[in-house]
Amino acid sequence: MTNYPFLSSTDPQMLKLIEEENQRQRDGLELIPSENHTSKAVLQALATPLSDKYAEGYPGRRYYAGNAVVDKIETLVQERAKKLFGVPYVNVQPYSGSPANLAVYMATCEPGDSFMGLDLLSGGHLTHGWKMSATSKLWTSHPYFLTDDGAFDFEVIRQLALECKPKLIWCGGTAIPRAIPFAEFAKIADEVGAYLAADISHIVGLIAAGEHESPAAHVHIITTTTHKTLRGPRGALIMVTEKGLAKDEKLGQKIDKAIIPGLQGGPHLNTIAGIGVALLEAAQPEFKTYAKQVVQNAKALGQALVEHGFKLVTGGTDNHLLLIDLTSTGPGRGKFLQLALERVGLYANMNTIPGDSGPPLYPSGLRLGSPAATTRGMGAAEMIKIAEWIARASQAIKNDHLPEDKTERSEVFKKFAERLAGDQNFETLRQEVQELCGRFPVPAIG
Repeated sequence: MTNYPFLSSTDPQMLKLIEEENQRQRDGLELIPSENHTSKAVLQALATPLSDKYAEGYPGRRYYAGNAVVDKIETLVQERAKKLFGVPYVNVQPYSGSPANLAVYMATCEPGDSFMGLDLLSGGHLTHGWKMSATSKLWTSHPYFLTDDGAFDFEVIRQLALECKPKLIWCGGTAIPRAIPFAEFAKIADEVGAYLAADISHIVGLIAAGEHESPAAHVHIITTTTHKTLRGPRGALIMVTEKGLAKDEKLGQKIDKAIIPGLQGGPHLNTIAGIGVALLEAAQPEFKTYAKQVVQNAKALGQALVEHGFKLVTGGTDNHLLLIDLTSTGPGRGKFLQLALERVGLYANMNTIPGDSGPPLYPSGLRLGSPAATTRGMGAAEMIKIAEWIARASQAIKNDHLPEDKTERSEVFKKFAERLAGDQNFETLRQEVQELCGRFPVPAIG
């Protein structure tokens, strides 16, 4: 049992649930590419009295008193981010990626202005202009799409930009398995006079380690979450590049004002401290080794999946994530396979794929990633084993299909889950997964 002496005496009910989650993480394997495991040092920074302090404003410009120490902390974290990513300005206060991206809109656009971003169903993010997002309700979204084979068609993207004259263009996303060609986006943004923002939330750790090209020389603004491949707490950063300051010397000030008073109140100082620890860790030689292994593991997993007969969007990966195209096995297969893998302790997520004809709740793809497994010390041999388990689970559910009648779907999935729970073959698979995970402890909980 993890040592939580004060919870044990104060709230044993909560402690029990926390221990249940700890055990779930020990016994299973996070393959969702946006999830990772932080270090003990990061978690210790989160669990400090910094969470008790209000600090509305910025270093040297606070609304409350008593911020002499936290000014030093926030400044330290800013400087670490500037150095690691080679930028002159950074805001470390966003609570998460979504408010960070909203702040970019507020700093660069007026209500109703046109902007462009990768469509959610092609692998973009909600805040890049999805129709249900506030971003498309407050501003005018002109989405661009990947081709059916997962590529960027820059001539089509350029023509869209020439037609809609966007104030802002987003590049980056949540399900892009190949390297993002920032320079190609920059040509288009510069031609139409738009701000170019790179959302590097998924690849931030790879960029910090030199395993993916940095966008700093090409874009005006960079946003990122701080967990995923960076292995920090759940927060975010907004960075302005030299190119961004050359376009608007007050761009950093505008972003500061967009965060507070525009979108947020007091920053979460314990999270900011945790981000600072993660940035320091990411600057070490061991992190470069880790990031290289993340990419190698993703490639090994992809190759093994192909050998088992799976089709991958773009045929493979350049980074930490993979998209399996399950179209040939029928609609809704992403959800079926996600549930089947969850039953055995492999946690992936259903995902739309470029050109997906299925609805978002029943997509044709499955998204996988290597960051968390790599953090636990796994390598190519384990990736090959994971691919085998995915293949066995997929084969076992090959006769399950999504009903055309929408009213029947919830009942079908309810019965599907009940069958999985009582299936001895899936229990055997779960025990195999648990045995492997037992040999690769989660760093902060053992």
